[in-house]
Amino acid sequence: MGIIFLVGGRGSGKTTVGRALARARSCAFIDLDACLCERAGMSVAEIVAAEGWDGFRARERAALGEALAQAGKDAVIATGGGVVLAKENRELLRSNGLVFWLSVSPELAVERLCASPLPEQRPSLTGQDMTAEVRQVLQERAPLYAQCAHHKLDAAKEIDELCRIILNLLPGAS
Repeated sequence: MGIIFLVGGRGSGKTTVGRALARARSCAFIDLDACLCERAGMSVAEIVAAEGWDGFRARERAALGEALAQAGKDAVIATGGGVVLAKENRELLRSNGLVFWLSVSPELAVERLCASPLPEQRPSLTGQDMTAEVRQVLQERAPLYAQCAHHKLDAAKEIDELCRIILNLLPGAS
């Protein structure tokens, strides 16, 4: 069936959609950040505090390779929002499966992040307030998401609808 990658900013719904999509496809679901944290024995915030963002990104690259090996031929992989920062990650994603960019407005992302705050998992990237940070990060990363994505989806849609759209875009879908 193939590997599906979900990319997008914080609050875009990668994990939520990924779980639902994996259930619908009866395949494995891999949350890249969760795997990375489990292997490190630390939260994202703790890794960043101990090793900086460069250390975290190095761990992220390794975790992506491990996730691909673990996924085999059929899985849904929810990536971290910044996985697209490294060119080799973008190339790896694009060449090893179908990449769906869950695009979300800054306002909706902030609303979702406020409704489900996980500060230990979501350390500040810029030191700005959340709204300014989300707006800036989404704007900076949009070209990178576009570069590696096969399909861009409006993540404001309901989870079931997003899953239907993705399933209909898969090769061999009728």
